[in-house]
Order: sequence, then structure tokens, then C-alpha cells
Amino acid sequence: MTASIEHEPPPVARVAGFGSLRRKEDERFIRGQGRFLDDIALPSMMHGAVLRSPLAHARVVAIDPSAALAHPRVHAVLTGADLERQGMAWMPTLSHDRQAVLATDKVRFQGQEVAFVVADDHYSARDALELIDVEYQPLPVLVDPRRALDEDAPLIRDDDPDRTDNHVFDWEAGDRSACRRAFEAADVVVEQQMTFPRSHPAPMETCGAIADFDRVSGKLTIHCTTQAPHAHRTLYAAITGLPEHRIRVISPDIGGGFGNKVPVYPAYVCAAAASRLLQRPVKWVEDRSESLMASTFARDYEMTGRIAATAGGRILAISVDVLADHGAFNAAAQPSRYPAGFFSVFTGSYDLAAAHCHVRGVYTNKAPGGVAYACSFRVAEAVYLVERLVDLLAQRIGADPAALRMDNLIAPGQFPYESKTGWVYDSGDYPAALTRVMELARYDELRAEQAQRRARGELMGIGLSFFTEAVGAGPRRHMDILGLGMNDGATLRLSPTGSAQLAIAVQTQGQGHETTFAQIVAHELGLDPAEIDVIHGDTDNTPYGLGTYGSRSTPVSGAATALVARRVRDKARLVASAMLEVSAADLEWENDPDRGPGRWFVRGDPEQGATIAQIAGAARGSVQLPEGVEASLDSEVVYDPPNLTFPFGAYLCVVDIDPATCKVTVRRFVAVDDCGVQINPMIVEGQVHGGLCDGVGLALMERIAFDEDGNCLSASLMDYLIPTALEVPEWETGTTVTPSPHHPLGAKGIGESATVGSPPAVVNAVCDALSTLGVVHVDMPCTPSRVWDAISLSKGGG
Repeated sequence: MTASIEHEPPPVARVAGFGSLRRKEDERFIRGQGRFLDDIALPSMMHGAVLRSPLAHARVVAIDPSAALAHPRVHAVLTGADLERQGMAWMPTLSHDRQAVLATDKVRFQGQEVAFVVADDHYSARDALELIDVEYQPLPVLVDPRRALDEDAPLIRDDDPDRTDNHVFDWEAGDRSACRRAFEAADVVVEQQMTFPRSHPAPMETCGAIADFDRVSGKLTIHCTTQAPHAHRTLYAAITGLPEHRIRVISPDIGGGFGNKVPVYPAYVCAAAASRLLQRPVKWVEDRSESLMASTFARDYEMTGRIAATAGGRILAISVDVLADHGAFNAAAQPSRYPAGFFSVFTGSYDLAAAHCHVRGVYTNKAPGGVAYACSFRVAEAVYLVERLVDLLAQRIGADPAALRMDNLIAPGQFPYESKTGWVYDSGDYPAALTRVMELARYDELRAEQAQRRARGELMGIGLSFFTEAVGAGPRRHMDILGLGMNDGATLRLSPTGSAQLAIAVQTQGQGHETTFAQIVAHELGLDPAEIDVIHGDTDNTPYGLGTYGSRSTPVSGAATALVARRVRDKARLVASAMLEVSAADLEWENDPDRGPGRWFVRGDPEQGATIAQIAGAARGSVQLPEGVEASLDSEVVYDPPNLTFPFGAYLCVVDIDPATCKVTVRRFVAVDDCGVQINPMIVEGQVHGGLCDGVGLALMERIAFDEDGNCLSASLMDYLIPTALEVPEWETGTTVTPSPHHPLGAKGIGESATVGSPPAVVNAVCDALSTLGVVHVDMPCTPSRVWDAISLSKGGG
């Protein structure tokens, strides 16, 4: 599953710079020396467990914890009433809503937190949960978002006395009037209802926290599986009332995040409250069923899309109406000022005359949330919408899907391109990427093979998708979380011997930050990446920033790293002028790995020069420095990006469908990505492979399902299926390179784009295979039962 059809060996990083350098992190992980949350054991530490509601909607009549408190190893049982007395029963969400920490009035989804037990050990805490007696009064349950705004729908958020319905928000983008005119002028209009079902990030390591309150210093330390340590610290200050400088959040090694570890979960707050109460550290780690049932989800959009075109296939406009299911609380961890995140990139990669979307959010009796799972927030839904519509249009007018896309792509000469919803795409050569994927796949040969197979009655499908991703959440005019700007800091310190320590605001969950960020510094200063330590995941030792999700690490913190290294280089020039006794204006910079470490040298006399390591020693030494020049090269920056960056790509999928069982097999998958300059091609390729696996899983097997009573039917990995090496093909990958003109690294971001582009490619292939049977559309995931239903309906069956 890791093959690439571009067989040229990747470049190897030398003294400094970009290239396929082996990851620095790997040795400790391979040797079992990673330090994950559950590896941490503090002196006198106790363990917490959460009592969760078995009902999706019910009044909490009474809670009796007396039997649990009588357990010899139990030290405390916290209820909503206990937290209410401390002003901590409700907490703010990342989307300006509020969420119950422990239920006080009623439960609003199955798995909601009702009580928190603290005991000497994990097993005693879990055993004591069964001793808590809770009396529930069942209430009507709402799981269908299409019923949420009906007059007779049960009111979920009656904690707000002014609320009379389940409405969360209405949000629009684009020009409704221009879109209407374009549709009126169209020769062809295609409409389709689509579901992008609720899915779960399902990281290998589940969520957890260890809270440790020191009553002497008044400081609360929280070890936590968070992708955003600084954002968590700010929220903990708001919830607990502690000054922010007395809260320290430490994020250790994390076994995958995928957006799941961005939010603050109620059990984190319970652990903090219990630690303050008992004056001892308290650890809580969720199990897999808790994770799938109650931690934050992704997707869950009901979409009605319409596309307008001329008879010749010129796309004129796209409009869409969306119903967004936000669960019982609006706890979406999305990094923008827009309630629907980046869904407004639904215009895709096409040059349109008009576009409009209307997104309506609603509450239901499901777990709350919504995260940037392997894509910038809501881009996956947007790309799925437009790419399915383009395929449906091709089918309607009898056009080849590849030719239709090529005729409508934004041309290279149109960049920077402002979309009809207001996004300014920075750069791109879209036709080159589509041409490349067709060359690698031998598209014409595939179509010929398909014709032969169809003549034999076989079901073979070829699916294309083209995507433009929006990454790098950071520009202050677009992005914030609870009013906090998305700008990131970077601090670079150099020792007198020339080694370096970089502190960054983002937190890694497997992306290779310790390697790639060291490479950025090496590229700018000519140092050896092995001599550069990257510090992250500790709010006491890193600059403020909003964390890692939505493909923002390299576009924002990576750019900050490049800029802080350049500031160090500029300071080094002033010190070097004193060392070499020349004017700073007479010095030139050289960073050629073939000629040794990066250095400042005297123009016209290249033998006279000094490396960054030598200059760092001189700055701390006895060299007489000019007035106003600091005796240090250390520096810090905070980066406010001028824009998002917009990586893009073209994907092609080949599937076979067994007509007897309706099983879908992905036979080939060819992916061409353009993320601009690649810092470490090996890591980029690994990120693409992972994203493609995610996408195939979403298209064919992943769905969090509920019955009419709100019971979660996907609370184990026996029921919530995720792809393995057995379900995916050998990936065939290629690249094109279009640097971002405004980005300090020329990079455009990568890693999660594969999850954006792969689901529509797979579904388009499935529908293409079934087109000879009259099937127009199959909802995700394309399971055998859904494929069978689509075939039956197309034939007029039940």
C-alpha cells in the first residue's frame, strides 16, 4: 500500500535544507521510548472514570452516589450539582455555545457525562460507576436533522429560557441573485441530494488528561492529549477561574489526532476539579467505546446541490442548501469566523459565473462537536459536493468526465483567482495536475478496458476528482477561536557552540514536526538539522499559538519558523561585521551544502567569512559589538499570514463491483498532489498515503449510525469499520509543483488534502461502474447494502 509509480529516488538532505531526511522522531518510537499520556504516572496519582447516560434524551430526576462513595477505594464522586456550586457545571465551547460538563437538568445524547468517580486505581473507578443510582425520565428523541425544525420536534436546548426551537445558525456565501440568473439562462440543470455522513477520526490513542493542582503554588498542570495546548490553557482559565499564568498544559507524544484532540472535553474539566478538591493528581483516559460514542465527530451534512451549464458543457453556476447536524451542543472545533468553516470553497477548481450556498445548523440528540478531521474544516464536504455534481453533469450531457473538468478548470493565467464566494486562490496550474494523473493512469487505455469489460457484463468504474483545498488557518481577518487570533509564534535560540533550539506553537501527532521544522531552520541558516532541537507541546516553554489542525502547521508555524530564522540571520550579519571588521553592507550570505555550512562572507574576498555557529559564539564572546547590537542571536516572531494557501490535486480511482454480492473493490488509485515546495518529500508522501486510506474508509465503510431512540450503533471497531492494508490498493502517486507566491517557504500545505480528494473519486468510480444499470447516485459509505439498494431503486424495485 506504499508503492509510488514515480520511481526516481527522492533527494537526500545534506548539511542543510530540504529533502527526504529520515524522521528524527522515529528512533524513540520504534524503540518503544515514546512518552504518551498513559505512560505518565505521578506520585499519589488517582484515577477517574465517567458515568455516561444510557439514554439519548431524558430528564435527570435524581442521582444517588452513596453506594459508590462507600466503596473502600473510592475517594470522590462528582455530580453536576457539585460542579454547579463551583460555577463549573457548564463550559464554553469553541463555537461560542456552552456545553454541560456534568448533566444538571437533563441528558441530551447517549454517552453524555453524568458523574465522575475518583478512585485509587482505574478498575476500582470503573467498578464504582455501577454503584451510582440515577433516576431518568425519558423524553422524545430527535436524531433526524431534517425534523429538527419541525413544530413538533422535541426541544433539546431548553437550558436557554429564550430558546423555542433547535436552530443553531443560518449562514450564506456567494450571490443568490446572480446564481438565480445563471440558472435561468442555463441549458442544463442537474440537482442531487447528497449525504456526507457522520464519521469519527478514531485515532489509535484515545483522549485523556492528568490534572495536578499544587495548593502551595496555586498552579494547575494538565497533561493532556491536545492538539492545541495554548487554546486549552485559555479555556481552562475561563472555566476554572484560575489566572492563565498559573495553568500549564503539557501535551506529550500523541498517537494520532485528526481533529479529535482539539476540543476541551468535559472529563478534562472533571479531572481538574477533582484534583483541586482532593489535592492529588487525577488521571482519566477514555476507552474506545467512549471515544466513538461521545467524543467529537466529523461531517454530518445533508446537502442539496444544483449545477447549471450550457449544452456544450460550460459550467455556469453552482448552488447548494445544507443542513448541518451539530449534535446536542455546538462544540465544533473549527478555526474560522464562519459557522460552516471553509465550506464556501464548494466552487472547487472551476471558473464559474456565479455561486451561492446556504447552510443551516441544527441541534439533535447526538454527541456534539464537528472537527477538522483530515481536512480543513468542512472542505471535504465542499469538494464532495462539487465533484459529484460535475460527474452527474457529465453523465447527463454524455461528456467524458475528464474532458468536462479540463474545459472548466481555472486557467494558470487567471491566478490569483477570486472565487465567486470571495476566496482568493494564490497560484496553480490545474490543467497540468489533471494531465499528469491521466498520463500516470493511462486514462485512454482504462476507458478502452472498461468498454471491453462492460461488453462482458462486468461492473468496472473509473472515477475522477479534482480538488482545491484551503489550508493554513491563520489570517486574522478570517480566523479566530473564541476571539483568539490564529497567528502563531516561533522562538529560536542559539547556543555559543552553534546548536539551536526552536520552540513552536503547534503540536505534532505524527506529522514529523521535529524533523521538518528543523529542516526549515537548517535551510535558512545552514546548520545541521541534527543540531536543532524542536520544542513543542508545553505552554510554559513555547510561544502562544492555536495548535495543529486543518493543515495549518507548516503554512503558519512553518512560515513563522522561516521568518524567525531569517531574523537570526540578519542579526548574525551585524555580529559578523564586527568579527570581520567590515561594514555589514559588504557581507554576502552563502548557503551551499557543497561548500559547507551557511555563512556570511566578505564581498570580493570569499575566504573571509564566518558560519552561523561561529557568529553565535562571537555574539556571546568578547568581540566588541557595534552600539545597539545585542550580544545574542536569539529571536522571536509572531506570524500573521496574508492569506490561506490553496494546495490542489487530481485523483483517479478504478473500482470493480461484484454483481452477486455488490462488494466494491478499489483496484487502482492514482493521486497527483501539488503542495508547492516540499520540505521533506518522504514525509509528504506518507501523509498522502494516510489521507488516501482515510478517504477510502469514508467512501466505503465509515459511518456513525443511530437508531430512532438515539442509540449509537457504532460504538466499537467491530461496528465502526476503518480501512486496513487489506481494503486499499497500492497507492500510485505523483506531484506537480506550483509554489505559493506570498508564503515565506513557497509552500501550500499538504497532508490532509488526500482525504478531501479521495472520497469523491471513489464514489464517482462506484457510480460510473453502476451507470450501465441506470444508477445515478450512491450515498456514502458505498456499502454492499447501499449499492444493492441503489440498483433496486434504479430498476423500480422497493
